[in-house]
Amino acid sequence: MDASPGLNARRARFILAGGAVAVAGLLVAGGFTAATLMNGDPKGQPQASASPATPGAPSSGSTPGRDRFITPEKGEKIILRKPTDHKNGVAVGFPASPGGGISAVVYFWEEYAWLDDEKAGQQLNAVAAKDAPGFADKRVSEIRKMREAIGLAPSGGIPADITFTTSVHAARGKTLKVPGVPMGSVMQVWLSYDRFATGPKGGRDENPLRGETIAFVVKWEDGAWKFTDKYDSMGDFPVAYEPDSPYAWTDGWVQVRHAG
Repeated sequence: MDASPGLNARRARFILAGGAVAVAGLLVAGGFTAATLMNGDPKGQPQASASPATPGAPSSGSTPGRDRFITPEKGEKIILRKPTDHKNGVAVGFPASPGGGISAVVYFWEEYAWLDDEKAGQQLNAVAAKDAPGFADKRVSEIRKMREAIGLAPSGGIPADITFTTSVHAARGKTLKVPGVPMGSVMQVWLSYDRFATGPKGGRDENPLRGETIAFVVKWEDGAWKFTDKYDSMGDFPVAYEPDSPYAWTDGWVQVRHAG
C-alpha cells in the first residue's frame, strides 16, 4: 500500500512499537491509551489529467506570487463523492475521475478493518485489481503478525468494548503515466490521517495517532477503482502535509470534506 518498502517498514515499526502499549492499555480496567496504534465528476472512462490529479490543487499556470499565500487550510477543499453502495465492507460506486479515485481511497481507509484479519481480508479481496493477485493475502498476513506481536490471537476481531476511528483530513492525488494504460486510469493517492480509540465505558484516547501519512495506488478496472501494488515504484513522495503550509498546497495537498 505504501509507496516504498522503506516507508512500509517504518510504518510497520511504528505500529508494532505502539501496538503493545495501546491494546494492553485499552484492556486495563479503569483507563486506556491507544497511543501510536495504529464537484460534479463526470462518469464513464477515467478523465486524463496532468499531475497532480488532486481537484483544487494549483495548476501549472498558477502565479507563484499568488500561490505562496495559499495553504490547504485557506485553499479550495475537495468534497468527497458519496458511494452508491457498500459491498463486502467496502464503499463502491465512485466515478471514473480524479475526485472519484480520491474518494474511493479515503472511504476505504476510513472503513478498513486494519486489526481484524477476517474483515480486512474480505475488504482487500473486494478491492484488489486483477494485476495484484497477492495484494490481499500479503496484507492479511501482516495483520496476523501484528496481532501476535501485540499479544492477540493471530486471527480474530479487536478486543470487546474497544473501537478505533480513522479520520482522513487531507489527500494528494497524482495521475501515473503507465505504458499501455489509458491516461487517467492509474492514480497514486497520499492521505494524511488521524487514528484514535474509544475504550471501555467511553474511555478517552489520551495519545491518538495524528498526522500519519500513507500512499495507495488505484486503477480504474471493470467500472470501479481497484487497489494495486504493481505500480507503487512509479509514485513519488510529497512534501510534508501541514494545513498552514503553502508548500503543501503547491505540491498538491488539499483538505477533504465528506458531503453533507
